[in-house]
Amino acid sequence: MITLSGRLICGNAVEADLVASLLPEHIRLTRAEPGCLSFSVTRTSDPLVWQVEERFTDRAAFDAHQARNRASAWYKATAHLRRDYRSSGL
Repeated sequence: MITLSGRLICGNAVEADLVASLLPEHIRLTRAEPGCLSFSVTRTSDPLVWQVEERFTDRAAFDAHQARNRASAWYKATAHLRRDYRSSGL
């Protein structure tokens, strides 16, 4: 199993609003991927920080998620945001 945990960190309220607007579709698409066991991105008590938790069955499922993600509108709009992630099982 592959897990990823960490934070997505926005620099200001405009970026946080962008994340909030794009997140529902990103979550829907990710949860529909083969091998996705769980995927959540939730706002923390800091309105600029989101907690990210991901679990995939194996490396192939995680790699497929990464490839789809990199080609998505979500990634194109949020690639500049700071990410502080830790993974295991890779």
